[in-house]
Amino acid sequence: MSVPSVKKSTLPRHRTAPASQPDHVQPPDPVDTRTRILAAAFRCLSTQGYAALSAREIARDAGVNHALINYYFGTKDQLVIAVLDAANQHLLQRQREMYAAPGRFAEKWAQARAFYEDDVNSGFVRLQAELYAASLSNPGLREQFVPRITAWKQVVLEAVREALQAYAVDLPPAFTADALASLISEFWLGMEFARLIGGETEKARHDLALDAVQQLLTALDQAAARPARRPATRTKSPKG
Repeated sequence: MSVPSVKKSTLPRHRTAPASQPDHVQPPDPVDTRTRILAAAFRCLSTQGYAALSAREIARDAGVNHALINYYFGTKDQLVIAVLDAANQHLLQRQREMYAAPGRFAEKWAQARAFYEDDVNSGFVRLQAELYAASLSNPGLREQFVPRITAWKQVVLEAVREALQAYAVDLPPAFTADALASLISEFWLGMEFARLIGGETEKARHDLALDAVQQLLTALDQAAARPARRPATRTKSPKG
């Protein structure tokens, strides 16, 4: 039995999809895709560094087409700043809340040290150091990076101002809140670079300096907690 021929003009232009299948392909979730790219770029920056950053390697790690990196972020520098922001905003808020919470300053210094160790272990300290170093020879990246570092320094300055008010200590005029905040911020940044290069040897040296500051803050906390002494008043004798 022969099958009747069908003219091409009578064929439908589109096939009708079976009822059991969707009539379109669901596009990938842009939020999830962007998050995966940021996470993969964070891992690359914190383990291999800025110079070794590869869009294809990041895409392979994230499980996406490498063209999507350019689609979502445009340039390499826009990507690394987005990576920094994704972590930085959370960590800055964590720091602000810690300083704003009630408690003695020695306790907050100890908490800041614990945060620092967490940030070393998570890779954030290396990520930030990589971008700091890359900014030296990359003006475009430096323009984006400097305000993010400045935000950390502002948190330190606000904490120093609060401590000086609480302690009410007499210091030489040069020891302003700005000067003290600069000493603390630059010490901490320098400590981070030295720790990344020197490892446990540098950590041991830094711990001594951090312990010294904590002991100083403990002494100042204790002094501030003592009730103020009132000057003794002399009573007149009955005869005089």
